Amino acid sequence: MKQKAYARAGVDIDLGNKVKATLPQLLAATHRREVMGKVGGFGGLFALDVRKYRQPILVSSVDGVGTKLKLAFAMDRHDTIGADLVNHCVNDIAVLGAEPLFFLDYLGTGKLEPHVFTDIIKGFARACSENKCALIGGETAQMPGFYQPGEYDVSGTIVGVVEKSRMLNGQKTVRRGDVVIGIASSGLHTNGYSLARKILFEDLGLKTSSRVPGLKKRLGDELLKVHVSYGPLVQALLKKFNSTRNSHLPIKAFAHITGGGFVDNIPRVLPSQCDVVIRKGSWDMLPIFKFLAERGGVPDDELYQVFNMGIGMVAVVAAAKAEHVLQFIRASRHEAWRIGEVVKGSGKARVE
Repeated sequence: MKQKAYARAGVDIDLGNKVKATLPQLLAATHRREVMGKVGGFGGLFALDVRKYRQPILVSSVDGVGTKLKLAFAMDRHDTIGADLVNHCVNDIAVLGAEPLFFLDYLGTGKLEPHVFTDIIKGFARACSENKCALIGGETAQMPGFYQPGEYDVSGTIVGVVEKSRMLNGQKTVRRGDVVIGIASSGLHTNGYSLARKILFEDLGLKTSSRVPGLKKRLGDELLKVHVSYGPLVQALLKKFNSTRNSHLPIKAFAHITGGGFVDNIPRVLPSQCDVVIRKGSWDMLPIFKFLAERGGVPDDELYQVFNMGIGMVAVVAAAKAEHVLQFIRASRHEAWRIGEVVKGSGKARVE
């Protein structure tokens, strides 16, 4: 059969349709009873059960994976990228106390490679299922000549919901004397890869197959570790400690430690009269961060602004309940430490 003109130009609609035909089976595990319609419509449909809420507030976020994709391209491994994106988005709305409802994705590529597409979607589906979040739609764009061969970009949008009276607002509740608890990351998550790649591959001449002292995996596998989702943990913490309706709830705020590290993310949940002091050495730093710190030639101030340094999420809690919260997090199979405190200040975070 003669190839169609559009396919000769680089866009194979028939291939796209064939690949997308597998979507219903891939997305079955993400289904929630509120989802309406079928995958492939012009818009995803979700019937919010408003009877569960007195004043439901919808919370949304959009993000990408950044230059971590360069590692996926180099290793031709694409099964983690989708999960990275979902988990990052879940964490961004979890800090407000929101439960994720549904997720939509965008994938842009020069040439659609079926195995790459399938691996990415499997990652989306796996993470959505783990976060009890429906994957209700997306867009796949074939744009020949726009991307380098073998490369693509992904982004995602998440929508969640939180009861207005239970929405976290650290700017109103955080007080001097509150404790900062750090919850462990799995590695770089989805931030700092441009600097990490420069240090590791350009400056030090390492390869994705290199063995680095202290790392149990090859360097490439270490850098592709999946971004941890803290969504289920946050929901469990709020149910356990913030279930009453009084104005002195023990869990005051969460901050997702992403781009900007401690210095730029923690102030987003602080009142103007408070600072947070993070104590270096108060947690077990992952070997990858020790290696970057020792061999990268980057000042500490910048390291703690670019990388999460082993802490993917922080919780600000009342001092009287800090130990109980810490024990609960550890019992939930997350490593955690008391890493700082709230002091008088002007809405900043510093690492000392």
